[in-house]
Amino acid sequence: MTTTTPGTAQVELAIGGMTCASCAARIEKKLNRMDGVEATVNYATEKAKVTFSADIPVADLIATVEATGYTAAEPEPPKAETPGESGPSDEEKADEELRPLRQRLVTAVALAVPVIAMAMVPALQIEYWQWLSLTLAAPVVTYAAWPFHRAAWTNARHGAATMDTLISVGTIAAFLWSLWALFFGTAGTPGMTHPFEFTIARTDGAGNIYLEAAAGVTAFILAGRYFEARSKRKAGAALKALMQLGAKEVTVLKGGREVTVPTAELQVGDRFLVRPGEKIATDGTVVEGSSAVDASMLTGESVPVEVGVGDSVTGATLNAGGRLVVEATRVGADTQLARMAKLVEDAQNGKAAAQRLADRISAVFVPIVIALSLGTLGFWLGTGEGLTAAFTAAVAVLIIACPCALGLATPTALMVGTGRGAQLGILIKGPEVLETTRKVDTIVLDKTGTVTTGRMTLLKVHTAAGTDETDVLRLAGALEHSSEHPIAQAVATGAAAKVGTLPVPEDFANIPGLGVQGVVDGHAVLVGREKLLEEWAMSLPASLKAAKDAAEKAGKTAIAVAWDGEARAVLEVADAVKETSAEAIRRLRALGLTPILLTGDNQAVAEAVAAEVGIDEVIAEVMPQDKVDVVKKLQGEGRSVAMVGDGVNDAAALAQADLGLAMGTGTDAAIEAGDLTLVRGDLRAAADAIRLSRKTLGTIRSNLFWAFAYNVAALPLAAAGLLNPMIAGAAMAFSSVFVVGNSLRLRGFQAADQ
Repeated sequence: MTTTTPGTAQVELAIGGMTCASCAARIEKKLNRMDGVEATVNYATEKAKVTFSADIPVADLIATVEATGYTAAEPEPPKAETPGESGPSDEEKADEELRPLRQRLVTAVALAVPVIAMAMVPALQIEYWQWLSLTLAAPVVTYAAWPFHRAAWTNARHGAATMDTLISVGTIAAFLWSLWALFFGTAGTPGMTHPFEFTIARTDGAGNIYLEAAAGVTAFILAGRYFEARSKRKAGAALKALMQLGAKEVTVLKGGREVTVPTAELQVGDRFLVRPGEKIATDGTVVEGSSAVDASMLTGESVPVEVGVGDSVTGATLNAGGRLVVEATRVGADTQLARMAKLVEDAQNGKAAAQRLADRISAVFVPIVIALSLGTLGFWLGTGEGLTAAFTAAVAVLIIACPCALGLATPTALMVGTGRGAQLGILIKGPEVLETTRKVDTIVLDKTGTVTTGRMTLLKVHTAAGTDETDVLRLAGALEHSSEHPIAQAVATGAAAKVGTLPVPEDFANIPGLGVQGVVDGHAVLVGREKLLEEWAMSLPASLKAAKDAAEKAGKTAIAVAWDGEARAVLEVADAVKETSAEAIRRLRALGLTPILLTGDNQAVAEAVAAEVGIDEVIAEVMPQDKVDVVKKLQGEGRSVAMVGDGVNDAAALAQADLGLAMGTGTDAAIEAGDLTLVRGDLRAAADAIRLSRKTLGTIRSNLFWAFAYNVAALPLAAAGLLNPMIAGAAMAFSSVFVVGNSLRLRGFQAADQ
């Protein structure tokens, strides 16, 4: 528990027992009814973030949740691992939590398949097939379907009806009626078969069993719940990926000695060593050495930052240059990395959970069906038809409403849609994601790694009069190849790609903060800042000076090259725009979306990139927390915002956005925080992802309509007592076939460039 403003406190509760988004809404509603309490409940993360008056005991909050029918507890603090020992991994814990559901699913599928086969294939109806069906179906309806019955009972106690209610009532009704028909009717007679003729006539139902409906619906719904649960368990992976970015161990300087300790033991004021290629353990100030630090993972800056004595550095960034000694200024929860993790979590908790379409429909459909069933029972009893006929008609109403096709409506469309998406490099996390895609009107694009390649690239070579470009690349590339600086490596890579194998320098020296110098093929070569040349009494000629100024004005890095006492060239290095980005922007506009470029880079770089790809609105020089604020501001203006990003610095904004699209070439934190993952790393896939998601959502909606429509059409026959097994089976089977066929149409979806 933490104290916020005076007189208030904040606590995060772990919630258990939720089965759908409506459960989260119910808990949230109950908590917010308490005086002085403001709560947000997230179904995906299974957490409730509660701000409350300090005089309210946390136990009262937990009691309110428990009174609503769910469990609540304060999360246990993380346990420190003993060296040499390790507890179960996160994957093992998640697998352990999913095991009961997986066991129920396996049981249901294994037993339901033969029950359905015997009911639908007359050749399989052996002499005692109905009793074999009962033996197989009983564990499915009791053990496998128990979570639905438990949730239905919990909802009923609080006057609510959801998908669970419909499943529980329908399966129990079908099973109990089958029991009655087998033991007290004529369905248990040896040699009984289901008559397969379309005759509309009143029957007493004594020879009808519906075990295949009870078992099949349970298996279908369990399959959907299992895969949904697997996806939901990954909701917290963005936070884990963020925290795993940090260094696990650090070399601390104590009394002139180097001591390796866990990063968690660092204290403010400790001095620690950071070697080239190592991650900086925590936020601090450089007290010795100089280097280039790659902070792109956290800040979005594409250009490495030169640091020296007195400069601040951030934990989890990479030392790409020389040896550094850093004095820790912030540790633990105070570091920028920890604050970013908190931003992601807050964004996830504050994001309104999309209520599933089936639950919204069920909330109306279930009470209507139950009321119609009771009305049917009362009507036939009032007409003097007798208890058996009245009860047959009433139960038939419940059976025909049992959601066979409803169990397939969302999973099949999602399965086909996501399968087709995977072929096109698009991963859709779940059905709740699809609802947002049709609403978004603004798309915010991170620059580095999304619109651009995210890598420093040699873009252009400007040469002085009489200088050959090949000579520039060969000599400069050879010298830069010996440097570990990221910009130097970009020059070396670009040079090698154009001139082939580079010569080996005969002499090499790194000049911190300025560049490199050495001897290549007998030439004394300088490569670096203009100031490095000035120290050797050399100046750039007018043409190269103009090229350098123009490059820097456009946000590019300009590198001067000289040899044998004369300035020869200027190299332009920058984060190159992807070839497909401009086309992607045109496609996004065609979908009715307004693109905005958002970046941590400077304004000049951002505007140059935006102009190249056709974006009018630019928001530059923003830190990670500012990215979240930008998304919130746009949402506050009434816009529905999609966000595309690839870095850790984008994770919180991706979680905050109405729709998060993560580039699959990016970090785990960004991918886990996003709703859609673009595996190809091609921004054109963003437009395809939104089109496919909208089409999949439309298919789910039409599936849901027809899943109910077929059953509703048969309800009058059931209420009239004119329902026979063939009509019931045909209505259920045809609605299921239609739903599957409608979903399979998604296989024909084509990317715009195909």
